[in-house]
Amino acid sequence: MKIHEYQAKQVLGKYGVPIPEGRVATSPEQVKAIAEGFRDGLVVVKAQVHVGGRGKAGGIKLAKTPAEAEEVGKQILGMDLKGLKVKKVLVEQGLAIDKEYYLGMILDRDSKRIVVMVSSEGGVDIEEVAARSPEKIAKVAINPTLGLADHQIRHLCFAGGIDKSLVKEVSRFLKALYVAFRESDASLAEINPLVVTKAGTLIAADAKINIDDNALFRQADLAAWQESEDDNPIEEEARKRGLTYVSLDGDIGIIGNGAGLVMTSLDVVSREGGKPANFLDIGGGAKAEVVRNALEVVLLKPDIKGVVVNIFGGITRCDEVARGIIDAARSLDIKVPVVVRLEGTSVEEGKAILASSGLNLVPASTMREAARKIVELSYAA
Repeated sequence: MKIHEYQAKQVLGKYGVPIPEGRVATSPEQVKAIAEGFRDGLVVVKAQVHVGGRGKAGGIKLAKTPAEAEEVGKQILGMDLKGLKVKKVLVEQGLAIDKEYYLGMILDRDSKRIVVMVSSEGGVDIEEVAARSPEKIAKVAINPTLGLADHQIRHLCFAGGIDKSLVKEVSRFLKALYVAFRESDASLAEINPLVVTKAGTLIAADAKINIDDNALFRQADLAAWQESEDDNPIEEEARKRGLTYVSLDGDIGIIGNGAGLVMTSLDVVSREGGKPANFLDIGGGAKAEVVRNALEVVLLKPDIKGVVVNIFGGITRCDEVARGIIDAARSLDIKVPVVVRLEGTSVEEGKAILASSGLNLVPASTMREAARKIVELSYAA
């Protein structure tokens, strides 16, 4: 679950991280009123939407006076920012910036640990730094039993290009960020940039935190911040139906049971020349209604050219899957090819149900055959 910048700063503030003075506004008049309350004239107005690259897209602007801040508020509020409408902005006191650093933490699946990153290239998307100057990102994987140790912090600061005179202060930020990451059940947390002002003070000028959806049951305060209207509408619909769905950039729908099988299906379809449109796991023991819902959700994407259903029945019964596919095919008026591969529990019954349906459902014996068929059918001239 993504939370807004101002919310991430609230989280970090609880752990002693210094943040700029600021408030949220939903109208240009509120923007002006907030700006009038600041000590100095310089104000920054930031769109609060769940996308990156807000500055480059015109969603972050500076203003020198309250009147100018009001005009900036008129420009940003209501604008379309990468497909999302800006409904609120964060109005903050401007900073006299001397240097910018990057501090970040992510849950790394490969090492199965929290990886801490530090870079002197603050204020830039870390992906850009990784592509352009990967040597400028210092990384350390943290032992979950020992936690973030002082010697690791020192290594990160020196390898990441932090000024020696600032190591002690940056260490304080890293320790607070690590505790916030752990206690918030985060999957990602960033301070970018960590600003060094001309007066020599450090402050978190921007922050980003993503919360693990699986931990929301024990993060009631954070879960209350979830805003479904900012999500991908198909992902939101899938969530309402209890489906595990992630939208991708391709045009071949993928349905399977079990995350590993679905991931493998994505890889095999890609290897055969296809472009997966989604990840959709119907889970174990899925009944016909779940399968029908899965097909309906996948077909909500307007540019879908084909769908492959790859089921290995253990707890999930192939005959139940077959009934769900037939129910969906009869009621949804499916206009794209659907390839079905069934294996495992009640597979013969499932295949018989599909074969006797009279519907245009293409069978496949193996996952590779299913991938090859759906690619051929989907991209046929």
